[in-house]
Amino acid sequence: MDHYDAIVIGAGPAGATAAYALARAGARVALLEKQIIPRHKTCGGGVPIMLSSLAATEEFEGLSPDLFVESYTRFMRHTWKFDDPLLAPINPEGCEEKPLAIWMVQRSRFDEALARRAAAAGAELRDGLPVRALELPKNGPALIRAQAKDGATWEGTADTVIGADGANGVTARAVGLRKDRTLAIAIEVEAPHCWGEGHEDLRPEVAHLEYGAVERGYAWVFPKGDHLNVGAGVFRPRRADGRGDGSVREELQKAILDYLKMLGVPKSADELTFHAHPLPIWDGMERLQTRDNRVLLAGDAAGLINPFFGDGILHAIRSGRIAAASVLAGDQAGYSRAISAEFKSNFDAALRLARFFYQWPGVCYRYGVKRPMASRTAASLLCGSLHYDEVAKRAMSWLKRALKSDPTATEAA
Repeated sequence: MDHYDAIVIGAGPAGATAAYALARAGARVALLEKQIIPRHKTCGGGVPIMLSSLAATEEFEGLSPDLFVESYTRFMRHTWKFDDPLLAPINPEGCEEKPLAIWMVQRSRFDEALARRAAAAGAELRDGLPVRALELPKNGPALIRAQAKDGATWEGTADTVIGADGANGVTARAVGLRKDRTLAIAIEVEAPHCWGEGHEDLRPEVAHLEYGAVERGYAWVFPKGDHLNVGAGVFRPRRADGRGDGSVREELQKAILDYLKMLGVPKSADELTFHAHPLPIWDGMERLQTRDNRVLLAGDAAGLINPFFGDGILHAIRSGRIAAASVLAGDQAGYSRAISAEFKSNFDAALRLARFFYQWPGVCYRYGVKRPMASRTAASLLCGSLHYDEVAKRAMSWLKRALKSDPTATEAA
């Protein structure tokens, strides 16, 4: 049985980043992925980027964007109940020195690039190998048992285990972490598309966002190479877990079909495959490591989904870096504190803003989204160059005044 400094479970953005950072520093690390790479991953695939500092960005060190970026989005088109449209640049006049964009990626190719980078740095990448057991004996290192579909088994021990296996991963369950999670729900499709067909604003450089078609959520259309990623999500569900509510699924599927129809590329439900996935959104800081500090959670497994937009790729990558740094410094005991320092203030502010926005979406659309610099602000928040705790209090105060002063505000909401 092989022994490792760390075993990372899950080769998504969090796990692959952690494995890369560990291997690059000389640690012996195994990166386990239950599916064969490349594998499908249900996700909108939007990665916000500050283009002026891309070369110095640690998250994408050693990666060639040409391998996985299918379009560079530089505009956002917003609608309220598929009407009252606003097409706005992410980089309006005066922002040329710090240009922002949103990479539109296919997660299968993006995650593969991250995993291959980790393997090239020295991590032992083992895909098609679902973890079946995680044991933490009182004396001795953590033990991982995995078994492939063909019956082949693998066992390994490690001083530290990093669980980066997503919202429904085995790691958190096995060690009793994150028992009470707040889950949002999203559904999406990948609709084949030929550019030049449909609405005039249906272009590779335009991301579409719709705020009134979904109660307590929003819908989107993200341009990809030969298709459109069309989705809808409930980000403030009335119950902690909206997955068992059939009416939510119907609402989200209808929003997707209506969006495609509005954009001039109508599809029937029979022509599309609907993929649903839970989003473990942030609902406050909690312990993300076992009491003996041998198991750390990262990415979606740690609930690091932005509660306002529902994005998680960059947050997963950053948590993977923090997990690796904790292991390399021998400070696994400080991991949850390090995650808190990185995310808590920002995400708590995003949560407060989300609760207001999704209660009064019409008012927020009229007086917030349609402001001249709103799309720039949104992109800045997404890429992390601007934090929610810098804007949330001021934005909510301003919107509350609008709510009181506008006699038609309740109708818009």
